Amino acid sequence: MSQPPPPPPNQPPQEGGFGAPQDPPPGGFGAPQDPPPGGFGAPQSPPPGGYGTPAAPPNSPPPPGPGYGYPQAPPPQTPPQTPPQTPPQAPPPAAPPQQYGYPQQQPQMQPPGQPPGYGYPGQPPQYGYPQATMPLQPQAQGGSGGGRKLNAQMVIIVAAVAAIALIVGGGVWYASSSGKDDDKNASGSSGGTGGKDDNGGKDAPGGGGSEKVPSNTSAKLLFQVPAAEVPKEDVWSVEGSWLTDKVYAKSGINEVIGYDAATGKKSWTLPLTGQTCAGSPEVTKDGVAVVVAEESKRSKTNKYPQCTEVTAFNLNTGDKLWTKSVTSNGDQKATFKEASITGTTAAVGSGLNGGAAFDITSGKILWQPKVEECEDVGYRGGEQLVAVRKCGEYGNEKYEVQLLDPKTGTVKWTYKLPSGIDNAKVISTKPVVFGVDSGSEPTLTGTSDIFSLDDNGKLRVKIAMPEEQYEHDCDYGEIHGCKGITVGNDKLYVPTKRHDGTKEYSQTNEVVAFSLATGKTTGDRADAGDDYEIFPIRMDGGNIIAYKQGPYDKGSQVVSIDGGSFKQTKLLETPATRPVRDAISSMSPMRSEMLYTNGRLFMGQDLISKPSTSDRENYTAIGFGAQ
Repeated sequence: MSQPPPPPPNQPPQEGGFGAPQDPPPGGFGAPQDPPPGGFGAPQSPPPGGYGTPAAPPNSPPPPGPGYGYPQAPPPQTPPQTPPQTPPQAPPPAAPPQQYGYPQQQPQMQPPGQPPGYGYPGQPPQYGYPQATMPLQPQAQGGSGGGRKLNAQMVIIVAAVAAIALIVGGGVWYASSSGKDDDKNASGSSGGTGGKDDNGGKDAPGGGGSEKVPSNTSAKLLFQVPAAEVPKEDVWSVEGSWLTDKVYAKSGINEVIGYDAATGKKSWTLPLTGQTCAGSPEVTKDGVAVVVAEESKRSKTNKYPQCTEVTAFNLNTGDKLWTKSVTSNGDQKATFKEASITGTTAAVGSGLNGGAAFDITSGKILWQPKVEECEDVGYRGGEQLVAVRKCGEYGNEKYEVQLLDPKTGTVKWTYKLPSGIDNAKVISTKPVVFGVDSGSEPTLTGTSDIFSLDDNGKLRVKIAMPEEQYEHDCDYGEIHGCKGITVGNDKLYVPTKRHDGTKEYSQTNEVVAFSLATGKTTGDRADAGDDYEIFPIRMDGGNIIAYKQGPYDKGSQVVSIDGGSFKQTKLLETPATRPVRDAISSMSPMRSEMLYTNGRLFMGQDLISKPSTSDRENYTAIGFGAQ
């Protein structure tokens, strides 16, 4: 069953949707805030029923088994007065959906009495204060006729045996692998050893990154950019941010502004025809980026102009190279909502009008939308140029992933998606890795399954990504809108959902790795630590640059995770003051435009709106630098 088509471009976002920006807390950076009732350390009360008794939806599948091999503590017959400390529990995996016709693993066995997930499946974790948990209630065996309850000792034995026998990740059984033909992964290929890749992890890089540890990792606030005054009930776009060794550039209202990356001082201003609609995630080696803007400034008579103007500009100087538009369906200008760069080609897509490409130096049109049965939905650039293409009439569309020659647009190979899949998000272009939503309803993460293709466009493996276990974020209808997930070392790095930490009332999560050759978890895991939440930002050679959202009384961190040992090295830590912590949380770190290089961290909004109260300050961007 297809998902509903995305709304037309430039329509106002729906109130309360995922795209709506979060207001920062009152007072901005200067005014200290009052603590919540009970002080900062007071645990939050759970909803009625506790975390162990979520209501199962009708016709729901059986709950998943234990996660990553940790034994589950038996639930007490009567709840104690204080919640007991428990070891950290990684998210429990679920069996991959029976879709696409690929061989699937046998279903998991679940120890009796194991509750599903960590409480409320499908609810995204909230940044900020730790949430208290309640002891799990004993689960009865049998039906409603008063079945016999499990003996507590028996629960311990069953859980321990299951934990020792199986370590489960992403719906793929990988521990105690014998290497025999009957040990298969989700795609039907032979499984690995479970600890590392089939080669034992010997080829995993032990470094290779260019980011160095600053002499002082304690960061200072470089600057904060107050948001423009937005009319009530309006939402304005400021999408686009870029970073070089010299300049941090951020879209404002009808302009792009460059700031000195070391001091935060304004360096230049580039006027645009209207508000920004998209910015290229990539920057050329010469410091050139691409931004898509509306064709005119917004007014009372024209509140939502079309996103038709494509501009290339030099980040270091602010100089405009060119501004172009192309036509679609005759003399009507085509609209675009995404932009990418590969080599000297800037490709733009929309999902509605087809795609176009320009030579980034001259602005020469390389190709533009054509009226035909198939059209390019959008592109992701970088090392290669990958297109997502749609064919067929509305309601009966079929989608393809294609590798293109960036100079001509010639198709090198095509991978056809199964029927019923109506979007694909490209996570990496070399190797080609993309995610899809396979169900009838969009998932919170935006990807229920992730595909890894080889250099010839053939399927290597499909990895199940149950939304109750993983925490990355891929926007619906966007080709390169994924955050909190990255690819490197022939592995997929993804954050888990938050779960109980080692300390009482604490929450934490991990970054785990999947082999793109076998689809199995590799055994690599980077723990956030109690009351921290970690997710990848990008690769740095063979290392992973990750962000760790801090707890209510500490700063947040940027760390480098060694691609071989998975050892974490702190690169930067933001101030722990309440105003700074509140401002960072208001950015919704997982969804903000987050850039880090050379000891400097920048976070930016892509949408701004009027604050809900007069004493609140909105910020478009904030920047931190090592002292």
